[in-house]
Amino acid sequence: MADKIKLAAALLLVAAGIAGYYYLADSATIIRIAPILAGLVLAAALAWFTAPGKQFYGYSQEAIEETKKVVWPTRKETFQITGIVMLFVVVMALFLWMVDASLLWVVRVLMGRSE
Repeated sequence: MADKIKLAAALLLVAAGIAGYYYLADSATIIRIAPILAGLVLAAALAWFTAPGKQFYGYSQEAIEETKKVVWPTRKETFQITGIVMLFVVVMALFLWMVDASLLWVVRVLMGRSE
């Protein structure tokens, strides 16, 4: 129950930051953005102390560790794969254009409108 109250208070902090943005409509943009940032920071700090907040932090740490294990392609491999994909797209576009033109011709012949 305490976690739900903390999460509700965090949402209220975000809403207060948004309300502050509109309340300061006549101010400079940087001043208008400050309440939103403050609301988000305070809401995140409050949510940090809830059970879902701690679970999310643990999940994000695991995700970072898994990302470090990924073997990223080299620049050369990236360009080669991109070239293959682009070539495949061009070939498929030509194939679909030929199928479409063929079907159009067949329909015109069947309807007696061939010229």
